[in-house]
Amino acid sequence: MSYYSIKQFSEITGITKFVLRTWENRYDFLKPERTESNIRVYTDEMLVRALNINLLLKNKYKISKICKLDDSQIAKEIENLEKNESGDLTVQYINEIIISCINFNGVKFNNIYNEGVKKFGLKKFYKDVLLITMQRIGILWLSNQVSPSQEHFLSEQIKQKISASINDVFYKKQTGKNWLLFLPENEFHEIGLLFAKFILVKNGHNVIYLGSNVPYESLNDVVKKQKIDAVLFFAVTRSSKNNLSYTANYLSNIFKNSEYYVISNNLSINKDLISNLKIIESVDGFVEEVSSNN
Repeated sequence: MSYYSIKQFSEITGITKFVLRTWENRYDFLKPERTESNIRVYTDEMLVRALNINLLLKNKYKISKICKLDDSQIAKEIENLEKNESGDLTVQYINEIIISCINFNGVKFNNIYNEGVKKFGLKKFYKDVLLITMQRIGILWLSNQVSPSQEHFLSEQIKQKISASINDVFYKKQTGKNWLLFLPENEFHEIGLLFAKFILVKNGHNVIYLGSNVPYESLNDVVKKQKIDAVLFFAVTRSSKNNLSYTANYLSNIFKNSEYYVISNNLSINKDLISNLKIIESVDGFVEEVSSNN
């Protein structure tokens, strides 16, 4: 079982520390355990309950009513929301995916993912649900409040689903550009890269997908076998961003007539050093770029 400080608990649930203390004092509700040094700590079960509570609050339930409900009654209220499709459905899906991750519940994840994609479509579900979910899980993972196994469980579930979607849209003959997709050395999280592959394949492009943590020198093997029209990579980690000018020069030397794209945000690097790179700040921006070129 994991334990969360009030700060961590507040970040993942979206309930402020002030509100949590108020509920504890006024309603004796979501009352945390205490360490020997009298510090508040919250459990996995309390995290699940708080996520569900916050969903009800966003749908105009009163805390004075919610605090009188047990877990089964809270679950019933959420079920009613889902049946009526009222409120912000994306919040419901985010909460349910986080809960499936905490409990290693593959069946629950599969069901909520399939429902969400059917309701929103993969592009919207990726943007409004999966990205936010991964950000929240990242908060927990970086603070050691979810185990690496929980974070990997969720990542692998999402990767498997996106890979299946790629197979569903794959054409026998791709008539578009020849794209090379990879993550540079020390970049390991490839969900965004996989989603970019989905977008490209869906738009009729051929994709050579190398995955994560690719040594630069191995790119030379590709150019010997294939003509590459466009290259896409992500620069998310600090090391990738610091090495961006080196990466840009390396690509221009071996893929001389290609287009180069990087998806990265909050870049502080001198843009003149990477003038041959087209910088896109989000996968959304890449979707627009690909769509406008078709």
